[in-house]
Amino acid sequence: MKRIALLTLCLSVVASASVFAQTRTRRAPTMKGATAKPTQKTKPSVKNDAATAEEALLNGPPPPPPPSKASQEEEIIVDTNLVTTPVTVLDRNGRFIPNLKQKDFKIFENGVAQKVTHFQAETTPFTVILMIDISPSTRYSIDDIRYAAVTFVNQLRPEDKVMVVNFDRQVRVMTEPTNDKKALFTAIYKSQFGSGTSLYEAVDAAVNMDFVQTPGRKAVVVFTDGVDTTSRQATYESTVAAVEEVDALVYPIRYNTQVRTDQTQLAMVQQMNIPPGVMAQLGRGQTDIEYQLGKEYLNTIATNSGGRIFEAEAMGDLDKAFKGVADELRQQYAVGYYPDDTGKPGDRKKIKIEVVRKPQAIVRSKTTYVIKGEAPATETAPNQ
Repeated sequence: MKRIALLTLCLSVVASASVFAQTRTRRAPTMKGATAKPTQKTKPSVKNDAATAEEALLNGPPPPPPPSKASQEEEIIVDTNLVTTPVTVLDRNGRFIPNLKQKDFKIFENGVAQKVTHFQAETTPFTVILMIDISPSTRYSIDDIRYAAVTFVNQLRPEDKVMVVNFDRQVRVMTEPTNDKKALFTAIYKSQFGSGTSLYEAVDAAVNMDFVQTPGRKAVVVFTDGVDTTSRQATYESTVAAVEEVDALVYPIRYNTQVRTDQTQLAMVQQMNIPPGVMAQLGRGQTDIEYQLGKEYLNTIATNSGGRIFEAEAMGDLDKAFKGVADELRQQYAVGYYPDDTGKPGDRKKIKIEVVRKPQAIVRSKTTYVIKGEAPATETAPNQ
């Protein structure tokens, strides 16, 4: 009997342990790196498609460790106060004047002469943000645009770098700045059709990229029809002001998609029984007023940055436009100074640049800039 009782007790203990093991809560193993990392994405509206498995190949070795606190403070002071601007110098026949030196330039801020402390010759390499509009209005000409973009990259010097960005409703970084032609061609041909046109958000993203905020020769080349239909986080006014805060040239290449769409799509759509609300959405971005506003916008950001607009009414003009941009970028100086009156964030300053030994020269550069920096909302520049 004792043996039977002891056997029964053992079986009871084993059964209880089995039931407990089956009914207690199971904890899944934790996977390192499985959680989201929002701190790696500084601009939520910009998608970085360059951060893929081939990122190490495209972007090169990892960045050096961050500088010490003291060196960071020193860099902030320099970046805040140094004012730089690209300069194009032409003779009366429109030909570039080469071989100018730092001593050949004079700078005036609000009419007061400043000491030129920063100079880069026309041979200094530059970095270009190449922005491709892949919105629905480009669907008849995307192959032409890709081909022209590749031609543009081929015209640059080996040491010049390009960042490829495309945009429709969303802004996407296709590759970080690089002079690897294969990586650039791959990025250009990855551009696919999208929906909507967030042009203002694309410009805002470009001028707020880290390398744009540092001294050096740089430009933004954007080819688009100029019509924005989906931006929510940036506006016409905010991006015009933002362009004034950086020393990057903006070169819009504008092509007209309105005529093509009016003659083909609209005639077909009008024969269909489509609800009025849907028709209104399809027609968004196709009015004469919207196209005129888009043209004015592109002219404004080009002028305010010191660049200029190129018209490409037909797709055959794209090659010519891109060649014009490449030629200009190879024929520019960069000059800079530390202003005697540093002003405060939001102040708008007027700049005038003269060439001493070429008094008859035509000088094209930024004519104004806005001081950028940390400031309370009440201290920002008033609406113009």
